[in-house]
Amino acid sequence: MSTGRLTNKVTIVTGAGTGFGAGIAAKFASEGARVLVWDIDSASASAVASSLPNALGLAFEGDVTKPADWSRALETCVQKWGSVDVLVNNAGIVYPAMSSLDVEEKVVDRLWDVNVKPLYHSAKVLVPYWKERGGGGIVVNISSISAPRPRPNLVWYAASKGAVTATTRGLAAEMAPFGIRYNCIQPVIAETNMLTVIQGGTDTPEGRAALSANIPAGRMARPADVANAACYLASEEASFLTGVCLDVDGGRSLA
Repeated sequence: MSTGRLTNKVTIVTGAGTGFGAGIAAKFASEGARVLVWDIDSASASAVASSLPNALGLAFEGDVTKPADWSRALETCVQKWGSVDVLVNNAGIVYPAMSSLDVEEKVVDRLWDVNVKPLYHSAKVLVPYWKERGGGGIVVNISSISAPRPRPNLVWYAASKGAVTATTRGLAAEMAPFGIRYNCIQPVIAETNMLTVIQGGTDTPEGRAALSANIPAGRMARPADVANAACYLASEEASFLTGVCLDVDGGRSLA
């Protein structure tokens, strides 16, 4: 097996059946990682896992809002590969852009359950495991450029991602003495299935052009952009980085 920046690193990637998660799984496998492809949709997880080279992927059907599934994911990795070294908290949801006053409370609750609380659930399961084995452990959380730069009509989504960023930095400070690194990525709007949701259910060239016009680099993010950043943060090249919130946004935060 060829060596790479993540050779033999056992990695859990949530929401890995599509979008950023699928891109991250593919990139990590190309760099030698063993990847638990976690998705709530078993067919999507299986499709991505089977596409990874050298049998480096394992499909895992689970719900990131359920603590028991986090324990099961850890057990699955330990039984299959002997450890867990890296977690990418990627699973997330969004709602169609609309007046903040029109968003139903149940939608806000679901945003918190899916976008934020998995950071709590994963910490409760993985941090004690890493401490018991003597330290180490790397977490990359997927936040959003809307965390530092919230905009109208997606305020509650931005609030959930702001919590991801704040949690990342807080846990980075708290867990650094144990050799556990926490970093996050803050992408701009991207070419994923979320794009259709944000546009109200219809993905059009005109809609894409309008969104891209606000990004100085002239295009939206792609899964590979985020995957490359995640690979770096999970690698030994970033061994002295913790609490970093990396903007992968084509300059959107500057505009």
